[in-house]
Amino acid sequence: MTIVIVGGGHAAGQAAASLRQENYDGEIVVIGDEPHIPYQRPPLSKQYLSGEYGLERVHLRPAKFYATKQIEVLTGVRVESIEPSAQTISCDDGRKVGYDKLLLATGARPRRFETPGSDLAGVHYLRTIADVDAIKRGFEAGRRVVIVGGGYIGLEVASIAIGAGLDVTVLEMEDRILKRVTTATMSAFYEDLHTGRGVSIRTGTAVESFAGTERLTGVVCTDGNVVPADLAVVGIGIVPNVELAEAAGLDCDNGILVDEHTRTADPHIHAVGDCTNHPNPLLGRRLRLESVPNAMEQSRVAAANLAGGTSSYANVPWFWSDQYDLKLQMVGFSADAEHHVVRGDPGSQSFAVFYFADGTLVAADAVNRAREFMAARQLVGKRVDPSQLADPEVDLKAVIGA
Repeated sequence: MTIVIVGGGHAAGQAAASLRQENYDGEIVVIGDEPHIPYQRPPLSKQYLSGEYGLERVHLRPAKFYATKQIEVLTGVRVESIEPSAQTISCDDGRKVGYDKLLLATGARPRRFETPGSDLAGVHYLRTIADVDAIKRGFEAGRRVVIVGGGYIGLEVASIAIGAGLDVTVLEMEDRILKRVTTATMSAFYEDLHTGRGVSIRTGTAVESFAGTERLTGVVCTDGNVVPADLAVVGIGIVPNVELAEAAGLDCDNGILVDEHTRTADPHIHAVGDCTNHPNPLLGRRLRLESVPNAMEQSRVAAANLAGGTSSYANVPWFWSDQYDLKLQMVGFSADAEHHVVRGDPGSQSFAVFYFADGTLVAADAVNRAREFMAARQLVGKRVDPSQLADPEVDLKAVIGA
């Protein structure tokens, strides 16, 4: 039996490894359109951008792993179509590959900013190794970088850029940074953090165009102001790569629709990672998540099922972001909350925020508080006394065991 995996990120690499862990001994073929073996994306906006990590540390596993496990990895090959009735895929190099089972781990791509000047040299997006290599070439002390979008990716880039001695401006069209993903409390904390390090943050500021002839010279805002720039990094969200699935007749709606077993509408095709829209029985709704934990856990479930099992995927989502020397760890969705309590002092840059709805803990944000984060992962979905979580003298182990 042959299992073909389309993709080159966390989901694809983990699925291939998990298939061997599940004692699947058939053929595995991983096909990615980048010239790299499967690699991690989180370090791209952090350690790889800063130069702390080389390329080898970005790879999910070394090349010899795939050889040892007899996993064929085709790099620089784009899958152009799927023929479900024939159970084959067609690639841009002319080859056709047959499959007994197909796993789509096609991920997502940056949302493009279609505005005048967006094709100028110096305007960048951040999703791939090539993207970061291009950005790094412009990271010279004293240069001016404008980051369009005040989400986690943009702020991670800002922290690396300011540390490299660049002049950094963040433009966010909403009235606060991180508005789409967290509460006003956390937004205010991170705005203070960045401005305290020298980053200029302009909220309520939309971009109209990019100025320049061949190279970027500035970013034009809708209020008429022009922010001088030698390079710009656009981080305004991502779009799931569903085109292959749609053309093959699979059901898609903000991602490839899969069930709790990672199966698509075609019983021979599964899908995992950023490209999927899956049911979450713990939260009672469908989700499309852009997170490494989701990609990894979904891939493990898919591998178990492709190998003949009947595993189900049901996890409370969690995420993280590294900015400067602070690690933010999040579990659940704070947007579901009615009120919150704070444990610790935000002024110390070590605290946690716990979010509640109807007496139940629904989410938590922890800044340099790994213990509180781990406790929150066990407590989300349970009724908890907010005063206990707010009191730093209360033993969290006792709360978990209550």
